[in-house]
Amino acid sequence: MVSLSFENPIFLWYLLSIPLIIITHFFLLKHAHKKAMKFANFDALKRVTAGAIITKNLSVLLLRTLILVLLIFAAAGTIFWYEGESNENDFVVAIDVSASMSAQDIEPTRLEAAKQEAITFVDNLQSQGKIGLVSFGGVSIVENTLSESKRIVQTNINELELQESGGTDIAGAIITSTNLLLESEKGKIIILLTDGSNTAGALIDNAVERAIDYAKDKRIKIHTIGFGTTTGPIGYLPTTYNVSAIYNEGNLLLIANQTNASFYRAKNQGELRNAYQEISNQSAKGILHIDLSYALLLIALLLIFVEWGLINTRFRRIP
Repeated sequence: MVSLSFENPIFLWYLLSIPLIIITHFFLLKHAHKKAMKFANFDALKRVTAGAIITKNLSVLLLRTLILVLLIFAAAGTIFWYEGESNENDFVVAIDVSASMSAQDIEPTRLEAAKQEAITFVDNLQSQGKIGLVSFGGVSIVENTLSESKRIVQTNINELELQESGGTDIAGAIITSTNLLLESEKGKIIILLTDGSNTAGALIDNAVERAIDYAKDKRIKIHTIGFGTTTGPIGYLPTTYNVSAIYNEGNLLLIANQTNASFYRAKNQGELRNAYQEISNQSAKGILHIDLSYALLLIALLLIFVEWGLINTRFRRIP
């Protein structure tokens, strides 16, 4: 994944001045040509100018255009984004705590199994970055802002409880988790675990898609884990109702694919452990960036000296 972004894109409008520079260059060239025609002794002029009475100075035009482009991109705050490896990625673990997570198809319950494996994941994580924690059901709650203390994060994971409010707001969980990572200057990764479909945000058109776009705009990878069995009952209903709670695999695949991350199916605690282990193994991978503004400015300054040398040597005017 490679892309460019601009902190001050309004400066890109100045690129429209490039055609004006080209037009001005040839207009002045034509003016200089008419002035040169006033010389009576063309033979002497040709000897002085090595055979070319008037040059088009295309090299100078190209240099000046390139210098202008570099200065505009530097002012626009050009940032180069790429997928690379860093042991300083920041993470947010987002765990579904909706009522269906009380189902016992995974012992002792889905939520308790999820908590145990999340604690182990945090303990084994090799990243030197920070970790945040978000719980979500009908609403999303920040349980832990980004912290370097694994112990604090593990304690907060262990204290997670089921939400009484109904529904599963996956879109809200993505947005809340993304907001936690806004100030991070490192690679940004969200791990989203859920056992249910997006229901709380279902009344909002394309809620999940909008949340994905928001995360993508902030260059965040979202690994998704679908947790639970297809026969697992909704935890707050008697098993005699025969109503199962299962995640929308299409949504979770979409979230992972759109953010250049991975989707995992976990039908039991062992598969959940393996999913966390794979994510841990990839923990060094993140979407990193390089601020090109200073490099572009330096190149522009060097080219200005090159242009100055050319117009005082090869393209020097004859007095």
